[in-house]
Amino acid sequence: MKEYWKQNLGYMIILLSIWALVSYGCGIIFVEPLNAFRMGGFPLGFWFAQQGSIYVFVILIYVYYLLMLRLDRKYDVDE
Repeated sequence: MKEYWKQNLGYMIILLSIWALVSYGCGIIFVEPLNAFRMGGFPLGFWFAQQGSIYVFVILIYVYYLLMLRLDRKYDVDE
């Protein structure tokens, strides 16, 4: 069971790192270089700050769900 929680924690660290990179990196830190590009008529940095980080967060929740289904089956703790 210790290995199960170790893998679970690894998934969370990776997924939260991606979320932080997209939210803070693309929406705040790298906003000026990203604004050189446009998406849907809006500067890309603005788009990430307003919409993109939310889309990425929803996708990460789905990825975590799929990873946990597979992990639960591997350790036979699924319902």
